[in-house]
Amino acid sequence: MNRELLMLVEAISREKNVERDVVLGAVEAALAQATKKLYEGDVDIRVAVDRDSGQYETFRRWLVVPDDAGLQNPDAEELLMDAQERVPGIQVGEYIEEPVESVPIGRIGAMAAKQVILQKIRDAEREMLLNDFMSRGEKIFTGTVKRMDKGDLIVESGRVEGRLRRSEMIPKENLRTGDRVRAMIMEVDLTLRGAPIILSRSAPEFMMELFRHEVPEIEQGLLEIKSCARDPGSRAKIAVLSHDRRVDPIGTCVGVRGTRVNAVTNELAGERVDIVLWSEDPAQFVIGALAPANVQSIVVDEEKHAMDVVVDEENLAIAIGRGGQNVRLASDLTGWKINIMDAAESAQKHANETEAARRLFMEKLDVDQEIADILIEEGFSSLEEVAYVPLQEMLEIESFDEETVTELRARAKDALLTMEIAREDSVESVSQDLRDLEGVTSELIAKLAEGGVHTRDDLADLGVDELTELTGQTEEEAKALIMKAREHWFTGQE
Repeated sequence: MNRELLMLVEAISREKNVERDVVLGAVEAALAQATKKLYEGDVDIRVAVDRDSGQYETFRRWLVVPDDAGLQNPDAEELLMDAQERVPGIQVGEYIEEPVESVPIGRIGAMAAKQVILQKIRDAEREMLLNDFMSRGEKIFTGTVKRMDKGDLIVESGRVEGRLRRSEMIPKENLRTGDRVRAMIMEVDLTLRGAPIILSRSAPEFMMELFRHEVPEIEQGLLEIKSCARDPGSRAKIAVLSHDRRVDPIGTCVGVRGTRVNAVTNELAGERVDIVLWSEDPAQFVIGALAPANVQSIVVDEEKHAMDVVVDEENLAIAIGRGGQNVRLASDLTGWKINIMDAAESAQKHANETEAARRLFMEKLDVDQEIADILIEEGFSSLEEVAYVPLQEMLEIESFDEETVTELRARAKDALLTMEIAREDSVESVSQDLRDLEGVTSELIAKLAEGGVHTRDDLADLGVDELTELTGQTEEEAKALIMKAREHWFTGQE
């Protein structure tokens, strides 16, 4: 029987064109599966087939786990202290094995064994095909729509299949069985049965890769696509940079009579593409990204990583775009938060900021409005700047003598110290249930305390916009944190 087993292995290996060891591994899995049925519980069985004689041995085994971890599966795990009594020197992650009676091949359910072996061989064939495909280094998957699977498209290229999820398709694009389709390879998940290659037609990376195919200068290193932002099927922006002064990055990507950019647009269901010149200067980059709107002025806030962009009335709608599309894409492209406003709104915001700074200086530094206005005119907007800018810079202010400068700096430092003590007292008053809430950091606690949020219920009562204003979080982060804080309400109801 052992000789017949080896002959069967050789035959299957030749017929399926897979390694002999792979087939033997499938036989071992089939024998192990048959043996497990003889035991109660979720036991772990290992079968070792001798590659030369066909003889095989069967072992029951236990995984050694840390003592403090506990036994998740007592039928197949052993605590370290118990394991070391049986096998001195054994370590966590190793196995204790005990020989058990082998199941004769003749008693194995023939169909079960056959199915396990064939499945293992199919998996091996699939992995070989996949490895061969991935070794080509292709980033774009080109194939034919084979079928629909729960709303996803299964795309076949040769004998390799990819999965294009509904969420990764271009909206309103109607792809049917038999259609040729191209998509970006986003990841390979071998745990997925059937179609392990995850595809996308809506990812920014897909557009970037399409441009690499259409524009040889990118492959040659003369041009570089720095970033891309998309509203799939509608509009997109890409930022390009030339590494050769002789090459016009925008014109090169557009192509003669728009041939290159049109090829990309046609592939993406008519998605309109704005090509923007990338710049090291963030303000200049944002101005280019907001095209075709003309920008009057721009104010950069490094701390908040945001920009206030002023445009005239005629350009306001263009800068914002339909449904905020233009400014949203420009923000995604540049990585900066962009606030679009007209001249009146800008003047009002500037006036509000000036008034806030004036009140701060008059209250905390105990000075009159004249002194506060001089500080504001010289570019000071915070107590930290007054306290810690180089002394020489403040001495250059004509209206101040050295004694005045020294006194102002001392008052600013005292005010900051007082505020810090008050902040620490406020933080100490934050309840333990808020401190223990998942996702709440010490930095976040300080911001919440400063805003008067001291308990979990205080946080749960906030609106998303209130929390984002307090902490600077994104809407998604704020919403998740508020829902986390409200969980105990619903638990209590249950």
